[in-house]
Amino acid sequence: MEWNVNNAFKTYKEMEPKAMMDMALVPQSDPIDIGLGSSVKANSAPPKRKKTMTSVYLKYFETAPDSKTRKCKFCGQSYSIATATGNLGRHLNNRHPGYDKAVDVVTSSVPQTPPVLQVVVKPSQSQSKAPQLDYDHLNWLVLKWLALSSLPPSTVDERWLGNSFKFLNPTVQLWPAEKYKAVLHEIFRSMRGDVKTSLEHIQSKVSVTLSFWNSYENIFYMSVTGQWIDGNWSSHRLLLDICRIPYPSGGSEIYNSLLKVLKIYAIEDRVLCCTHDNSQNAIQACHSLKEYLDGQKVLPFCYIPCAAQTLNDIIDEGLATIKPIISKIREFTQELNASIDLSDDFIQLATAYQEGNWKLPVDASSRWSGNYQMVNILCKAGKSLDSVIRKNEDVLENRMILSSAEKNAVTIVHSYLDLDSFHKTTNDMCTNKDLTVGLALLFMDNISEMITTCQKSCHNPDWLRTCAENMALKARSYNTQVCNVFTYITAILDPRIKTEYIPETISLESYIDEARTHFLRNYSSPHFTSSMTSGYRPQDIDEGGGGNISFAEEIARRKRRGSMSSNVVDELTQYLSESIVPMQTDVLDWWKVNSGRYPRLSNMARDFLAVQATSAAPEEIFCGKGEENDKQKYCMPHDSTQSVLCIRSWIEAGMKLKFKSTEIDYERLMELAATVAADNSAGGLDKNQHK
Repeated sequence: MEWNVNNAFKTYKEMEPKAMMDMALVPQSDPIDIGLGSSVKANSAPPKRKKTMTSVYLKYFETAPDSKTRKCKFCGQSYSIATATGNLGRHLNNRHPGYDKAVDVVTSSVPQTPPVLQVVVKPSQSQSKAPQLDYDHLNWLVLKWLALSSLPPSTVDERWLGNSFKFLNPTVQLWPAEKYKAVLHEIFRSMRGDVKTSLEHIQSKVSVTLSFWNSYENIFYMSVTGQWIDGNWSSHRLLLDICRIPYPSGGSEIYNSLLKVLKIYAIEDRVLCCTHDNSQNAIQACHSLKEYLDGQKVLPFCYIPCAAQTLNDIIDEGLATIKPIISKIREFTQELNASIDLSDDFIQLATAYQEGNWKLPVDASSRWSGNYQMVNILCKAGKSLDSVIRKNEDVLENRMILSSAEKNAVTIVHSYLDLDSFHKTTNDMCTNKDLTVGLALLFMDNISEMITTCQKSCHNPDWLRTCAENMALKARSYNTQVCNVFTYITAILDPRIKTEYIPETISLESYIDEARTHFLRNYSSPHFTSSMTSGYRPQDIDEGGGGNISFAEEIARRKRRGSMSSNVVDELTQYLSESIVPMQTDVLDWWKVNSGRYPRLSNMARDFLAVQATSAAPEEIFCGKGEENDKQKYCMPHDSTQSVLCIRSWIEAGMKLKFKSTEIDYERLMELAATVAADNSAGGLDKNQHK
């Protein structure tokens, strides 16, 4: 069976090597076509070549510019121009068996992209002919691998990657890195158009989150992610852009870049809230954006700090004194994870001392999850730790031995700061699928109470009370920033929280009245009433046109509107008067079921529940996963960062990879790959049986 395509599909295998290189360097203003298909016009068909008596072997060799040598197009082996063609034939037979069934490397055509990618398999013309690999299909699979692995296009220029492919098949030809880069840029532009189209059809408000990092090239980046809830009460999260923030990368530059992204997607008049990473530059940028949006007289806009980042900063303050000790334990743990002998010793000793069952490798990351594990090893498996170090002093050296004072300091922090409770909180934040702002406020309020308890304890040493005071400062800063009516509204619209679990720090008496005012002003008009909800709508009672009406009719309409407004207020009052629901309740499912009871309040809930409590996924802040993401971002070159990271996010969100208007059918490509592999395997088995 042969991999091939219909007459509207020409692949990259039909191009000459020189033509392939030239196409990869075409400027982005005139994007390249890369073998998804072509429909060559009749008047552009190349003229037929006259047959010559030239040896058939020469088509597989390339003549050097100096006309003194010939080079094999498969492996690059060079021969003198005077070498007999018989020697060239022996080279092909010995080094590249089956070369005559391989790609025709001398024909050339200029492909044009069809509207739809259609890949078909033609039946082989003879049962003995082995299936052949379409190398454009292979290159598209490699391209998706680069995107999903967050690898730069230069990866394909690695010599041994190409050698690995050639080991399997000497005729494999990967695209050059420049071509992968150009194709990725074109895919980014195509898929960004789809993202923009999807945002245009959103009926609810959009909230955004910001995160920042520096690359190895010392370039400052910002990611902008949008979140919204659709009419079916499904939550959506989509990376909008990766922005390169120009020098000096302050609040003004961040603001300009953020506003540009909002305008590109035409959502600047629909953005409700921005969750930032707590940095001063981000706060300044959000403040400037609020001033701009207020000046445009669009709907109110707010910005809040990241709860997970705040909690991480609080924990860092608590561990500040014992960080050097944690580093020493981490050094031991890394040795433990790397050595089978040390691992066996530790597990056996932990069992003998009844110090728990430990799963190796132990998390040794520098994030909170790793720091917690380091403290746990010392506090819960201290005897096993000491015994392994002493038994292997020649390997581990004396630098890992902890003094009594160091052990005591770690024990005090673990006990009096109640690190187990901190870990339970962060673990719940990482695993909870409904981490609303209301739930985050509940967590942060509990953390504040724990810190206060530590401050008031008369048994703590002075250095620990100092740590607790620094932790309290971080907590108060967060509470100050979230103390506003918009955060209050977002919290009470969580049916698990309502007003019952609102922290006292933001539960001002005036907020409930302000919430009602905001509800009446912005969610009782026809513009904000979803056609999907049940119950009456304002437009239902606004019968008649704007023509001449009697004064009595005007009075009647005002009465009806007044009655409607009272009913609207009753929705919020009735909702808050009902008992809270269990914590395991799916918030969006609850609103989906109850939107008929609260047709207007549910519109408000759909907007505000999309507000994010954290600027990044909590596991990226607390766990080792964040370290892996940071490494990938740090190592990405500036000419690929935007396209690769955005494409990866969009694919993971379920969007189809597209080149121009063509959707790449990867499922079909994988089916073809499996078919070719199976046929090749069957062909090899038949050949062995006939020996």
